[in-house]
Amino acid sequence: MVESFPPLRNDLLLRAARGENTERAPVWVMRQAGRYLPEFREVRALHEFFEVCRTPDLATKITLQPIQRYTGLLDASIIFSDILVIPQAMGMEVLMAPGPHFPDPLVTPADISKLSDVVDVQKELKYVFEAITQTRKELNGEVPLIGFCGAPWTLFAYMIEGGGSKTLQKAKTWIFKYPEESKALLLRIADVCVDFLVGQVKAGAQLLQVFDSWAGELSPHDFSIFSYPTLVHISTNVRRRLEAENLPSTPMTLFAKGANHALGFLAENAGYDVLGLDWVIDPVEARRIVGDKVALQGNMDPNLLYGGRDAIETAVKRMCEGFRKGKGGWIANLGHGITPGVDPEDLRWFFECVHKYSSAIQSS
Repeated sequence: MVESFPPLRNDLLLRAARGENTERAPVWVMRQAGRYLPEFREVRALHEFFEVCRTPDLATKITLQPIQRYTGLLDASIIFSDILVIPQAMGMEVLMAPGPHFPDPLVTPADISKLSDVVDVQKELKYVFEAITQTRKELNGEVPLIGFCGAPWTLFAYMIEGGGSKTLQKAKTWIFKYPEESKALLLRIADVCVDFLVGQVKAGAQLLQVFDSWAGELSPHDFSIFSYPTLVHISTNVRRRLEAENLPSTPMTLFAKGANHALGFLAENAGYDVLGLDWVIDPVEARRIVGDKVALQGNMDPNLLYGGRDAIETAVKRMCEGFRKGKGGWIANLGHGITPGVDPEDLRWFFECVHKYSSAIQSS
């Protein structure tokens, strides 16, 4: 059973995720505990990336850094971890040098035998659960804590490509040349995702996000065959497990970057409370497509944070006006993760503008 935690004092995020029109938009950003913060870089100067992930004290410290810096401006915290802890738990070596690198990727389906037959997430990913519990206590109810995982297709692609890729040639070769073996591996990854997300709720996560960062690399047809079924598998089985184990009903967000072609279908069928948007779709169009079936999250271009205060303010005002047209919850965010060169004070301005303009539009 979930531990007893301090009462939550700011539930804007959870209300918006459940579809409510809130008095202003809750706001957080992807990768908000990251390299743009000098205090983060100070920790990383002394510790390797995955050492931080595996050390609950350090993961908690970094998770709290933006909450402490932007007091009263953030409406959520997201646990400091990485989507690639799942391949690690499945028996693969992953290094961060500086980007992700798999020394021994999966080359052919025969290599699947190198993966662990059974993955005990309580053992392999215990450090994430401990960091979540510790962070939830230290947040002291200030804001909700988000847990997350990578989507099976995105993890599958990393495991085969051996790192980042502009073309995903190797991963796509698999799905076209070995479709049945690919589907079986994707489902195997999805089962680990389910266990991992349920474990995060047990540890104290109050909202869950699934990152399908490479969804947009698939055609609509291939997305429907190789990604979508696993996304539904995750949402369906996480909800079933939470109910069966008498755990809190926890909102779930899906961020399928680049798959805007599927927004309506996902809103209707995927089983998530919130759909995250990248910056290449207009909020008005996104709301028209999904109606009030789901809440939306997003979607300012992260590179606008380099454009100066006037550009940020103009973009936030336009974004707020767009998302507030039509019914349904909205969580303000960027359309992808914040990048390392952003001035932390420009991000502060982004938060302040979201507070100002989402409140003004709501009250008008």
